Amino acid sequence: MQRTSPFRSIVGYLASTSATLLVLLPAFAQDSPKGEGVLDIVARPNYLERGAADARFDWLSGFEKSSGCKVRITLANNADEMIALMSSGPVDAVIASSDASERLLRAGRVREINTNAMPAWNSIDPRLRDAPWHTIAGKHYGVPFQWNVNWLAYSTKIFKSPPRSWKVVFEQTSLPDGRTNVGRVQAFNGAIYIADAALYLKAAQSNLGIKDPYELNDEQYRVVLDVLRQQRRMIVRYWQDPLAQVDDFDSESVVASMASPYQVNALRNMDSDVASVIPDEGATGWVDSVMLHVDAPHPVCAQAWLNHSLNAKVQGDVAAWLGSVPAVPAACSGNALLGEQGCERNGASQFARVHFWRAPTAKCTQGECVPYYRWNTDFMAILGGR
Repeated sequence: MQRTSPFRSIVGYLASTSATLLVLLPAFAQDSPKGEGVLDIVARPNYLERGAADARFDWLSGFEKSSGCKVRITLANNADEMIALMSSGPVDAVIASSDASERLLRAGRVREINTNAMPAWNSIDPRLRDAPWHTIAGKHYGVPFQWNVNWLAYSTKIFKSPPRSWKVVFEQTSLPDGRTNVGRVQAFNGAIYIADAALYLKAAQSNLGIKDPYELNDEQYRVVLDVLRQQRRMIVRYWQDPLAQVDDFDSESVVASMASPYQVNALRNMDSDVASVIPDEGATGWVDSVMLHVDAPHPVCAQAWLNHSLNAKVQGDVAAWLGSVPAVPAACSGNALLGEQGCERNGASQFARVHFWRAPTAKCTQGECVPYYRWNTDFMAILGGR
């Protein structure tokens, strides 16, 4: 019998708000310590909580009370929506995935961050502090928030031991119960998912010479698209709504899929028959960065949120809610919601095995590569059956 996810209620709650986020204008912030009263944030669903779904998870109410800045949220389901919202008008900030943050940088939609005005800057994981998706020539245009693994989620009723390869979702094959995987697996609905297929082929067809799943020449790209076209005949759903995927796993209509940390965490908390693994090929993932709109209308409130976002308690609570890993390592200890093993459970020790989302460009380390606009066009064609 299908159970109703306790996380479903958050969608209606967040949809009722509007939004944007942070960053700073140091001189203005120093001259005008009182906030403007409003902070507009663009963020993914489930990222900003007031305790509506679970009273324990609330990192907005305290901030609003102490800063006097009312947070208004606009939801973005993917990088393309983040780009569109940050391009359509002046908002304060965005919590951008690493593929979106690079594109925002190139488009000139975000401003430089004064890290000297941030007391908690040095508390950030040094592997993230100067990462290329928010840093250019030593200048920072974003503040790391959380990092995430795209897990292979699987039914423990079907798989008595964890799947070792992404093959179970990319190629037609028999599963341990004797049935095929056709009509029983899912894929992510987003052009960046092309990198997941490339990562699988990097190992499965090593003769292709794929070094980086975000840097594909024309021949490599052609083979990757062929795999995705073949996969389409197996897919029961291309998921985008995290809660829809939770329901699909919970109802046993899907037995294997790439899944983001939120779904994995939700299913774990529901005591479902679903587990997750990073297969032998590794996994994709992303790093969220808080970035300031170049024309942010509420810079004082934005600066206040920027500092709040790096608070160790906030970092740990967010990680416990999303199933992510904090950008501030100290948040992994002493957090009642996350627990002492929470960061390890969420993949903290797997950093080196994660190929974080990047925005593909025509110029790459191997010379010429297929740029993102072609990824987007061709993925839409695959969804359309072409």
